[in-house]
Amino acid sequence: MFPLRETSYESRVRSTRDTTGTRGRRRADPGRGDGARKSGMNQPQENPSWLDMGDDEPEEPSYQAPLAPMPPFPPQRPPAPQPPQQPTQRPDPSEPDPGAVDEAALLRRAKHPPARGWRRAVFKASGGTLNLGDSPADIRHAELVRAVRQPIRGDYRIAVLSLKGGVGKTTTTIGLGAMLASTRGDRVIAVDANPDLGTLAQRVQQETKSTVRDLIADRSVTRYADVRAHTSQAPHRLEVLSSERDPARAEAFSEADYRRVMEILRRHYNIILTDCGTGLSHSAMNGVLGYAHALVLVTSPAIDGARSATATLEWLSAHGYGELAKSAVVVVCSSRSTSESVDVDQLAQHFRARTRAVHQIPFDAHLAEGAEVELDLMHKKTRQAFMELAATVAEGFPHSARRE
Repeated sequence: MFPLRETSYESRVRSTRDTTGTRGRRRADPGRGDGARKSGMNQPQENPSWLDMGDDEPEEPSYQAPLAPMPPFPPQRPPAPQPPQQPTQRPDPSEPDPGAVDEAALLRRAKHPPARGWRRAVFKASGGTLNLGDSPADIRHAELVRAVRQPIRGDYRIAVLSLKGGVGKTTTTIGLGAMLASTRGDRVIAVDANPDLGTLAQRVQQETKSTVRDLIADRSVTRYADVRAHTSQAPHRLEVLSSERDPARAEAFSEADYRRVMEILRRHYNIILTDCGTGLSHSAMNGVLGYAHALVLVTSPAIDGARSATATLEWLSAHGYGELAKSAVVVVCSSRSTSESVDVDQLAQHFRARTRAVHQIPFDAHLAEGAEVELDLMHKKTRQAFMELAATVAEGFPHSARRE
């Protein structure tokens, strides 16, 4: 018989156990004698000795060479000084965003057809194929309308005054108020605070005989309809609250009375105009100037009117109303044909250096009548002048600082 050769797996296991010195002793096989061990023949075993792992001696730890010492870390360099950071500047909201989409440049909008004039006639004659667009005058008018229609938060109070009578103060109050009321569409009222029998109520169709005194005495006023019972409204939607017709009672109209009227009106109207008297020393004037957000100073294109207006500005600056005087709008109202001997442009330049703006209202035959004022009966240039005045006054709507 040929001896059985050990498999390669068994050879590797035996070699490993001999190398580590952990092979256990063989147990004596009771079925085999000494002769079997002396025969020198390798007989197959039922349980090979390499499977008997129970009597193994504990494994000795293998030798490990000591680790080489780690090289020292290089010294760390201090961080380089950083340049000072500039403060982050926030973008100005008034400047256009360069990354924003320009809608006007991308869209090709169709031009609106002309509203009037020969451009309108050409548009109709061509069957709508030839559209020349609005005229420069119509474009300017549309810009003024947008300016007048600026939104108002709360109420806005305008004082119209002059030291000299007969210069067109009441006419300016009616014209400015009518243009604001007809263009905006919200509630606009003009109050006659003249203690010397003012004529404001005579410039509109009277719907009631009630006066400021009756409004103050009415304790049941809680809604707009209650106030409306004391006012008269013109076709251009301007409401007027007249002054007292009794000279004795009109003279007693005090600052407390005016403040009481304002507390009522400001809850129901967006714009309140006050037609002041010609004097600055009466009691009601303290309340008018204290409540005013804007001041319209009326003068005539004459030497005496210009001197009175200049004296009014100086008085305001000397009595604590300097900011109101600087932001005032001067109106040069021609209540009669302008004299050629007065340089109106030079007069306007004189007040433009002292106030915010200067406007000129040309002579108008309809306004010179002194009767009820209707916008449709005004001359075209007069309506345009009042529209420009209303747009200038409207520039102060978002910037009103005092809300008493």
